[in-house]
Amino acid sequence: MANIDMITQAPTPSRWVGRLLIWSLLILFAIWFLLPAYVVVGTSLKDLEEIRGGSLLALPHELNFSAWKFAWSEACIGVQCTGLKPYFWNSVSMALPSVFLSTLLGAMTGYALTKWKFKGANIVFALILFGCFVPFQVVILPMAQTLGLIGITNTVYGLILVHTVYGLAFTTLFFRNYYVTIPDELVKAATIDGAGFFTIFIRIILPLSPPIIVVSVIWQFTQIWNDFLFGASFTTGGAQPIMVAMNNLVNTTTGVKQYNVDMAAALITAAPTLLVYIIAGRYFVRGLTAGSVKG
Repeated sequence: MANIDMITQAPTPSRWVGRLLIWSLLILFAIWFLLPAYVVVGTSLKDLEEIRGGSLLALPHELNFSAWKFAWSEACIGVQCTGLKPYFWNSVSMALPSVFLSTLLGAMTGYALTKWKFKGANIVFALILFGCFVPFQVVILPMAQTLGLIGITNTVYGLILVHTVYGLAFTTLFFRNYYVTIPDELVKAATIDGAGFFTIFIRIILPLSPPIIVVSVIWQFTQIWNDFLFGASFTTGGAQPIMVAMNNLVNTTTGVKQYNVDMAAALITAAPTLLVYIIAGRYFVRGLTAGSVKG
């Protein structure tokens, strides 16, 4: 009887062919998408002579990290020869507070719009939602005037304010759609027990929010770290974020084009966002779909 079950459950030749075809296509697509990353990493570990005389797909003869060192601490950007290091920490100093503030304010706004509804709450949400569709270019002039009036133009603090305000529409949308799925009875019961707005938010709502917090953090960090327009428009010199500094480095002509330095600079710039996705990427889709069904 067991032999009969094994025979009936054994994959047929057609199923083996189908599996082989699927795996072959997956491997082919993986190679196709990973090939540019392989070229970037390999080029960053070669010296210029090897790049000129060898193939793009060839492995480095020996690992050479001089391009990484040059891009990080010795590269000349315009008249400043400081490398990407100070600009990297500018981006860290800008991204972390911006992500924290926009996520916290978005959570509080989404909480207020769903659990403490007031007259005109839907209109307020629609106006906030409208901010998701406003292009960067539209807000550059009013933002520049506002930063000038406050006195924080050409500073990291100015970029923190810009990214917090611009990201608030997206984080509010995330949290509002997620909090709609949380039963109102929890808030009503806490209110009967004497809990107020912030007590309910901190002790009840936030402990239920990790999935959507991960979504907000990944979204905001990626948008802020990869931003070029705001950094180039509102800062100059030593206050610029790393994305602008990398652009300056790649477009700085100092004789021979140093492709290995350019590739190393690109990898240094992309490393934080890649690390965030490696650590928390699997929770991203899970957090997005967590608020897709009410009940």
